[in-house]
Amino acid sequence: MSDIPATDLLMVAGEASGDLHGARLLSELKKRLPEVRAFGLGGDELQGEGFEAVAHSSEIAVVGITEVLKILRRAREIFDSILAEVDRRGARWAILIDAPDFNLRLANQLRKRGVRVIYYISPQVWAWRKRRIHAIARDVDLMLVLFPFEKDFYRNHDVDVRHVGHPLVDEVPRLEQAWDRESRGEGPSLAPTLALLPGSRRSEINALLPWMLEAVSQVGSRRPDGLKCRLIQAPNIPDQLFDQILAGSRIAECGVEVERIRSNRFQAIADSHLAVCASGTATLEVALLNTPLLVMYRLKWTSYVLGKLLVDLPYFCMVNLVLDRGVVPELLQGEARPEKVAAQIEQLLGSPDTIHSMRRELAMLRPALGSSGASGRAAEAVAERIREVSS
Repeated sequence: MSDIPATDLLMVAGEASGDLHGARLLSELKKRLPEVRAFGLGGDELQGEGFEAVAHSSEIAVVGITEVLKILRRAREIFDSILAEVDRRGARWAILIDAPDFNLRLANQLRKRGVRVIYYISPQVWAWRKRRIHAIARDVDLMLVLFPFEKDFYRNHDVDVRHVGHPLVDEVPRLEQAWDRESRGEGPSLAPTLALLPGSRRSEINALLPWMLEAVSQVGSRRPDGLKCRLIQAPNIPDQLFDQILAGSRIAECGVEVERIRSNRFQAIADSHLAVCASGTATLEVALLNTPLLVMYRLKWTSYVLGKLLVDLPYFCMVNLVLDRGVVPELLQGEARPEKVAAQIEQLLGSPDTIHSMRRELAMLRPALGSSGASGRAAEAVAERIREVSS
C-alpha cells in the first residue's frame, strides 16, 4: 500500500477505444495506487475495473460536426453531472481520454476548480484546429501521448508531455494469418473471406455499413466461387441495429455467407483475406494482425466540407499516418460509394503481388508503435505525478 490517502479520480472516456485503453490504464494504476476510486464517463470495460459511471460513453460517441448537434443536449447534461460529482466528491485529479470536443471544455472547468488534469491519448491538434494547443497548454498538467512525433509537437508548445507508446501493441496478439496458411499449400480457400469493421459508433455504422454490404453484394454476385463475409460487431452496439441494416441489404440474395462476430474478433480478422474498415483505431488493430485492408470514411456533406477546411494531413487513415506513406487504400466520401469499394476489393483480391507488398509494409507498424507495456508506463506517469503533488 502507498502512503497516499484515498483519491477520488475522475476519468472520462467518450467512446469504445478510449474506454478500453482507460480500463487498462486503471488496472495498472490500481497496482501502484490501490486507494484510487475512479468515477466519471466510461463504458463496460472501465466498469469492469470497478469504475463508477455517471453516464455511459456510448451516449456521446458520434462522428462528424453536424452529427454532434444531435446529442448536444444529452452531452450538456452529462457534462454538468460530471462537474456536480467532482464537486460532491472534492476530487482533485482527472484523467481525460481522447474525445477532445467534450474533454477540452471539461478540462477548462476542472482547472477553474483546482483539479489537476492528465490527458491520455492526445487530441489530433497536430492535424486540425491547431489553436486548441493554447487551451491545452493552459488547462492540462500532463499530456500522455501514444506516438513519438506527438512528443516533439507538445514540447515545442511548452506542454508537459510523456510518450508512453501505444497500448494496442499489447492488446493485439501475433496470430497466424489466412495468407500464411495458404502460402504453405493449406488452401487456398475457394471462397475468399472479407472482414467488415463498420465502426463502434451508431452514426458511422449507419453511414458505412449499408455501403459496405452493397459493395460485398456486388463482388459476391460476380464471383462464381462465392464469397464469405465476417461482420465484426462492436460490443457496445445492440444487435438490433445490425439486424435492421442487414435486413435492408441484398447480401443474402447474392449468395454471400455472413458470419456475425462479437467475440474473438482478432482471430476472425486474422482468418480473413481482406478487411474493409471504418477509419479509426480499428485500422491499427487490423494492420497489427497483418491482414490487408482498405479504409472507408464518410460523413454528412456539411461535416465533410467543414472538416476539409480544417484538416491539414496527407492521409486520414492512422496506419498511413504512422508509417508516413500510403500503404492502405483510402476511400473518402464519394470515393467510398459501393461500386468503387467493390472495384477496390476485386482489384486487391485479384492481385497477389499487391497483397504481398501491403503485408510487408504492415509488418513495420508494430515496431513503429513502440515497445510493449504502454498502459503500465502511462499508469506509472500518473502515479508519479500524484505522489509528487501529494508529498
